[in-house]
Formats: sequence, structure tokens, C-alpha cells
Amino acid sequence: MPAPVTSHVTSPPAGPHLDPRLTPARPDLADAGLRGRVEAARFVEPELRRVAVPAAPLHRAPSRASGLDTEAVQGDAVRVYAVADGFAWVQIVRDGYVGYLPADSLGPAAPEPTHRVAALRTFLYPEPDLKRPVRAHLGLGAGLAVTGSAGDYYAVAGGYVFAGHCRPVAAVAPDFAGTAERLVGTPYLWGGRTSLGLDCSGLVQLCLEMAGLPCPRDADQQERALGDALPPDHADLRRGDLVFWRGHVGMMLDAARLIHANGHHMQVEIEPLAAARARILEKSYGPVTSLRRLPPLTPSAAA
Repeated sequence: MPAPVTSHVTSPPAGPHLDPRLTPARPDLADAGLRGRVEAARFVEPELRRVAVPAAPLHRAPSRASGLDTEAVQGDAVRVYAVADGFAWVQIVRDGYVGYLPADSLGPAAPEPTHRVAALRTFLYPEPDLKRPVRAHLGLGAGLAVTGSAGDYYAVAGGYVFAGHCRPVAAVAPDFAGTAERLVGTPYLWGGRTSLGLDCSGLVQLCLEMAGLPCPRDADQQERALGDALPPDHADLRRGDLVFWRGHVGMMLDAARLIHANGHHMQVEIEPLAAARARILEKSYGPVTSLRRLPPLTPSAAA
């Protein structure tokens, strides 16, 4: 395995309120950087690996029957602390989330992705030929280390991907609300963060990351970290503004329409904010807890 790596995600603040979702610590083992802040039988330096499958489920416990907390996608870097019984206990570098990935979903840390999938979905072929049986599908945002090209296809680990569906990793899509619109109809999946299935905060995270904006994973984390707070009665909402409930988040497409992945429609759906507020107040998460505005991105940054 590769050499130990240092953390690329800010560690939780010292004190009694470490977020267990973001803290690689359990009674028998913890990150060496947490020495003196948590109790554990031993402390270790993590080893960097990368997700080598289209999507890998991150579980709360080392069991496929355990609930899905989130997903890591191809090319994602993870810090590995332990491997046992077919599961790796890891922290996802992208957002700091801690949990258990199937050990066979991980590969070496190198090479780093050079491109990522910009289409909602694309296919991995065994040869640069669209008539060949596909080996796998890859979703929006998946990372690829391109090693060469053959006609209209890029050569990547395991086969070939249509080049027109990929963009360099530095390229961004600044209209994150536009990315969300592309995902309308994607089925709702608790813990999902791919174009095959999304939950509310997974939709926001994926869209912001495609715009080049780091984003926490869960709605409560996003509410604390993203943008600037607007007055609770703010009427002049804009495209890209975020609307938060206790346990839910959506994104405005304009002053009146909200897009969100939700369990009522069981998909990514566009609806009037007023209708969503009334239904959610009555049936689920209660009142809106905050409105937040992200800084504008320049269209010139797009590929």
C-alpha cells in the first residue's frame, strides 16, 4: 500500500462535540492526528487508496445490511485505517465522511484522475468500439485517469470511455442549479450521491462539486458551512439559493421554484417553493430553518 498521507480535510474542533460522521475514531483505533483528543487503544496513520469501481456504498457498520450513509465514486481518494472481513474502515477525502467501504472496491492511490465524467451517465467499453458489450456504467462526477486515446475514446483503467462525455478535472459547470435541472427524475435514494440515485443533500453536494465548490455531505453540515444567511422572510430569492429544513435541503431555480430530491415524489423534482413549504410543514420536517446564498461563480470558468 502507498505511504501514509496527511489529512486534506479540516479536522473537527477539539472538545467534547466531535462529529462522529467526520471523526475517524473508534474504541480500538483512531487517526494519529486525534491523539490527545479522543481515547483509543491505538493510533495509526492512514494509507491513501482510491475507489476503483463506479460507486461504492459507505456503511455505518461493516455489513452490507447496514444502512447506506453515502457513496464514494470512482476516482475518490479515501484514507484507509483498517481492513477486516471484507470491509475497509475509511475516511472519504472529499468531505471527511467516515465509515465502511467494501474492501474490493478500492485500488491504488495512483494515478490521480485527470478527467471526470460530465455526462449524466456513460459506459466503460473493453475496446474503443460502441458495439462492444459494456463493462460498467460511470456516473456524473466519476474520476478517470486518462492514459491515452483511440479515435473518439479515452483509454482509462479497465477499458475505454467516450471522450465527449468527459472533461478535465479543472473544468467546472458554474451554473450548479443547471446541473440540478439535468438530474430531474433521478430516483430518490437515501444516502445516494450519483446520477442513479440521490438524496437531498447528495444532490446539492454533487451539483456544487461539479461547479468546483467543496461541499459537506449532510444537510445540517451544509446549512452550517455554505454561503451567507438570508433573512428568514427574504422574498427576493435567486437561482442557486439554498432552502433548509431540519434534515432537508433544496435549491431555488428562480424566485418561486424549488428543485430537490425528496421522498414525497421519490425523485428529483421541481415544484413551487410555496407548495413544498406547506407540505413539509404539515407532513415531515416542519418549518424552513434558514435560507442561504452562495457566492456567484463566473461563467468563464466553465469548460
